[in-house]
Amino acid sequence: MAGIYLHIPFCRQACHYCNFHFSTSLKLKNEFVEALLKEIHLQSTYLPSEPVNTIYFGGGTPSLLSIEELTSILQTLRQTFSVAADAEITLEANPDDIVEEKLNDWKQAGINRLSIGVQSFFEEDLRWMNRAHSAKQAIDNLQLARKYFDNITIDLIYGTPTLPDDKWQHNVQQAIDLGITHLSCYALTVEPGTALAHMINKHKTLDVNTEDQARQFLLLMDWMQAAGYEHYEISNFALPGMRSRHNSSYWQGASYLGLGPSAHSFNGKSRQWNIANNALYIKSLKEDKVPFEIENLTDTQQLNEYIMTSLRTMEGLNIEHVVNRFGEKAAGTLHQEAKQFIETGKMQLNNGYLQLTKEGKLFADGIAAELFAA
Repeated sequence: MAGIYLHIPFCRQACHYCNFHFSTSLKLKNEFVEALLKEIHLQSTYLPSEPVNTIYFGGGTPSLLSIEELTSILQTLRQTFSVAADAEITLEANPDDIVEEKLNDWKQAGINRLSIGVQSFFEEDLRWMNRAHSAKQAIDNLQLARKYFDNITIDLIYGTPTLPDDKWQHNVQQAIDLGITHLSCYALTVEPGTALAHMINKHKTLDVNTEDQARQFLLLMDWMQAAGYEHYEISNFALPGMRSRHNSSYWQGASYLGLGPSAHSFNGKSRQWNIANNALYIKSLKEDKVPFEIENLTDTQQLNEYIMTSLRTMEGLNIEHVVNRFGEKAAGTLHQEAKQFIETGKMQLNNGYLQLTKEGKLFADGIAAELFAA
């Protein structure tokens, strides 16, 4: 199952917490689209011959693309790759970009899943994050989007200084009440170099409290379980049958091609990433060159990739897969190292799968790092 990710590096304004690659100037947008179309052709042989099952427009803010630009990109992808007839095609959108005409255009173009960056249903939270939409827009436009799309996911952020537990519960319940079938919920991370990091360093706003974040994550797991959602990956919850096929392919180690500045690609043996500079990306593609760096992965690195990604999932890490792919010695060492976490209740061994418990999910990255092969 192969996937394609397209990074659209433009936003109307910069959110205080964001460290993704983007520009708030749209002056290079036309040239970027031309470069992206060329990169699609130049990367036509990167993926295996199997059909492309998922296409994901991320960013940045892909909903800033015109319908003509979006249609041109999708047509070029279909002409260049073998795209499955039932492929999941996701477009990230901000609530302030959602109007009825666009929703109809997106559906007609072949988009069948929306990922909407809500973050919070409270005005004070949105101002604190420097989001471009209002709380009313979020609710009104989610209701409008549901008239056109059955498959909608939204992002919510918890663990901010502006979000006590009762407001966090309201945000989650609001999403449930709106009939949202998939939620991606993230603890706020203060990334170096962001406006938020600067404000915290200058004591202009409070820092995040990790104890508050841990408590709100535990509450979230309980609320979503009670509402019938599967906690199928650390940050993701879905009603049965509504998991993100694209993101699931990442966690299952499938091959994917990343297109656009800063986009990453993975083919099982190597990882590569495009330059995170719009002007240099465009310049290189005008010269028929894809500007990327590459890292060939050793067997140990591939094992550690599998440990990291599989432990994030509900199914967990398959010991038999480790035996078959990396050998019995690697599997034995991994099983032995995992005993300390099983004994402390952070992991369980269930039918040959190592799985994190609710408490263990609080320490997912640290536990994975402890299990990495040297």
